[in-house]
Parts: sequence; C-alpha cells; structure tokens
Amino acid sequence: MILLAIDLGSSSVKARLFKNGRPLTEAARVEYSTRHDGVRVEIEPQRLLGAVAKAIQTLSKGRRADCIGLSVMSPAWVAMDRNGRAITPIVTHQDRRSIDQANELERRIGAARCLRLAGNRPFPGGISSTTCAWFLRNQKSVMARADLIGHLNTFLHRRLTGSRVIDTSNASFTGLYLTCTQGGWSDELCDAVGVSRSLLPEIFESNVAAAKITPQAARSFGLTAGTPMMAGMVDTSAALMLTGSRPGQLFHVCGSTDVLAVVCARARPHPQLLTRALGIGCKWTAAATIAAGGSSLDWMHSRFFRDLSDHRFHALLARRGRTSVHFEPYLAGERTGIEQKQASFSHLTLATTREEMLAAVIESLATASAARLELLTHAHARFLPTVYVSGGAGALADLSHRDWPRNPRRRFRYVDEASLRGLATLTPK
Repeated sequence: MILLAIDLGSSSVKARLFKNGRPLTEAARVEYSTRHDGVRVEIEPQRLLGAVAKAIQTLSKGRRADCIGLSVMSPAWVAMDRNGRAITPIVTHQDRRSIDQANELERRIGAARCLRLAGNRPFPGGISSTTCAWFLRNQKSVMARADLIGHLNTFLHRRLTGSRVIDTSNASFTGLYLTCTQGGWSDELCDAVGVSRSLLPEIFESNVAAAKITPQAARSFGLTAGTPMMAGMVDTSAALMLTGSRPGQLFHVCGSTDVLAVVCARARPHPQLLTRALGIGCKWTAAATIAAGGSSLDWMHSRFFRDLSDHRFHALLARRGRTSVHFEPYLAGERTGIEQKQASFSHLTLATTREEMLAAVIESLATASAARLELLTHAHARFLPTVYVSGGAGALADLSHRDWPRNPRRRFRYVDEASLRGLATLTPK
C-alpha cells in the first residue's frame, strides 16, 4: 500500500509518500506564517490550504497514493460555512483571547466535574471550547453562518472529501467530548458553551478511512478522486504510533512548544496535565507542556544575539554558565493555566550581560522540563526506559534532559519526522 502522509504544524506542512511503511520519496515541506497579534495567534486558512496543495504537488508520484493519513497540531479551531469555506481564522493552541470564557465555563460546570467529563480544565485556546465560546459571544454574525466547527483535520476533510469528520484525539481537545470514557459528545458540555450538536463533526478512530477525495479536490490538490483519507490524529499521537504506543511510553517533542507525553492505559485527569484519547483503541495520553520551549531560545537569538550566526548561537547553548538572573518561562503563557502567567527576568543589575540572561533562560527551561516527569507519574506510575525524542530543536532536547533524575536504564532515541513516519505504520480500517 502507498500512503500519502500529511503533517500540519504551526509553521509548515510536510508530506511524504510511503510504501508498506517505508519512505518512497523525500519529504516535501512548505512553510506558512502564524500571525501573532497580542494574545491572538492565528493562521490564514487559504494560506494553509495553498501550502497543503503545493506540498502534495511537489511529490511527483502523489497521484499514486492508495490512502491518505493526517496528523495535525491540536487544537487548531476553525468554523466553516455550509460550503466548507472557513469563516474564521484557524485559531491555534497558543491563542489566549478566551480567558473570560474559560473562567465562565468552569464556573458554570464546576472545575472538578469539567475535569471528570472533558478530561481537562477549559484552558484558554488550549481547549477549543473556550475559543468557540469567544466567537459565539463576540462574532455573532459570523457564527450565525457556521455549519460546522472543528479542528484542522475537520477542515481538511471538509475541503478534500466534503465530509464532517474528527477523530477521538482531536475531539478530546475540544472540551465538548467525554474524553475519560471516549463516550462521544457531551450534551452538558455543549450546553455550557452554547454550541449546537448539529455543528459538530462525526467522531471516528484515527485510522478509519472516513471518506474519499472528491473530484473537485482532486483537481485542486493534485490527487486522485476516490482516494480514501483516514480521519487523522494529533501529531504527538502519530509520533507515538512509531513506538508501539505501550502504556508507560514517553515521547518528547522538542519544538516551539515543548511537549512531554506518556501513553496511559486509562485516563487519570489532572488539573496541570493535558489528557486525551490516543486516537486508536482504548488508550490515552497525558502531556505536560512548556508553551514557549524552542521559541524562547529563538526569541533570545532574535532579540539579544542577532549578530551571531545559528552555529555560534547554538554553541552558547552548550555552555552551563552560572548566573543570579532568574527567568520565568512564560513567553507564550501557560497552556495548562486559565489565568495566564507572563514571562519576566528578575535580579537584573547594570552589570547583567546578555549571556547571563541567556543562561537564566536555559536554566528555567531545564528546571521546568525535569519537573514534568514527577507530574506525569500521576497519569502513569512507571515509564518505559527508552524515551523517544523528536522535533527540530535539537539543542533544546539536550538542555531539557540535563536535569532529569538519573536513571541508568534510561535511553534517549531520536526519531526524525516522527509524525509522518508514525502515520506510515497505520493500517486503514
């Protein structure tokens, strides 16, 4: 079987063809921009669609695919009209405009009950029910035209297959799904947000071939009409497919957002963790995040060290300098908090150097990464010894593991393009 794997992240789309699980082509990557405007973080839907089409068309053998697999960052919420056109921007998980709505939802449902039902607190942006509530309150005329709401895989399916699809892993991050039991949409949660069940997509497991490419989409995207497309899954879930996804398996994604996730045999929600269905079978994942991981280092480079090349800046990251400067690592807020924290430096003096400020950022990221291991034991008490690591921020990976508790059995295994390769392991149903 030839699979066209498509992975949509916060800054680019990657596509690659696999035959029976093995790469058939090099990966095609097309970048697009994420717009940051205060607390709003959005992607222009047409730019994303254009990037998807270009990535697919770059693969000269793209028309030969027997099936299409999707992995997506999550949540990335969008509302569509009855023709499948986006009527809102794609609002990413870093968006923080919906703090008031998050507080109101938690008051209305109750914090403990919300956690039991949805598996997560209604984190602003990080759980998309808060974004939906914001648009329902502040963009009433826009939402009056809405025919479907969902995440990135919902949007891609609507445009490529005409269907109304979401998978269990993405449904978990809507805040409208009974995550802990994988029991479908919750009337109670939908009523609290004020969203009609008629706007919600149908829920499938991630590897279900939920629909087929339409003739119109085939012409626009360089595909073959009738090609089946799987429902899709959250990118970290796709990466975990590469590991065998056994309970206790840790996966560390070192990117702009730093994610440490563990596979769980049952859901054990925690107010500081993100809990969701794995996407396939009766398994879950729990994740602890640093909202601005690699992006904190990128920020330091662009603001304080722009005179240095990438190579010279990365050389600085390997040094363990001592500093009395302290940094709070919340440049993108906190994904598992409602009232958002902000980043700050403290203990600065007139003698403080930029190298000391960088050392403070490094120390804060390393400390935060080590603290997550203890937190994740709430979800799964014992971890498997091999930790899989992926993502573009290799320097961040080394820093992140520096202060982890010593374990002679622990091994780190780096895997490239883990989400794409994980999709290639799936057998469509």
